[in-house]
Amino acid sequence: MRLIVTQLIRFIIFVLVQTLVFNQLEIGFGIQVMIYPLFLVLLPFETNIFILLGLAFAMGFCIDSISDTYGLHTSSLLVVAYLRPIIFNAFSPREGYDPLKEASIFEMGQRWFISVFGLLLTIHHLWFFALEMFKMNEFWFILQKTIFSVPISFLLCILLQVIFVTKPKER
Repeated sequence: MRLIVTQLIRFIIFVLVQTLVFNQLEIGFGIQVMIYPLFLVLLPFETNIFILLGLAFAMGFCIDSISDTYGLHTSSLLVVAYLRPIIFNAFSPREGYDPLKEASIFEMGQRWFISVFGLLLTIHHLWFFALEMFKMNEFWFILQKTIFSVPISFLLCILLQVIFVTKPKER
């Protein structure tokens, strides 16, 4: 029950912070800060794919409704939710994942988190910007927006984890 309440609070916070703060920022060079994919990554490892897809749809729909983006966030999050188990499986430790851990930088380590979350965030941003432009002749602009947006979003997600995610206790 505690896990459900924690995830519900995280869900609400990510939606509100994304829509009320980061969607309002205009940095330049086409940079858009998107932190909400971190919510899906921080879910427990054993989360069912249908629950992942349902949460991705709900979060994307909430963000799209508030931001007037007509499905861009929903579609991008659904791609991340679908690919999450595949990418987690590709990067799984030899002994497998501990179902009691979450996929945070503290639990899984920097190398794993940079690889897995970096890949998922890059896929998310590429999908988002490709749908936003919806023209393949804008490929270089899509790539530019992705290259400039991913590092800023990634660093902000790490900062959010340092501030808000509890570190595991030493054993």
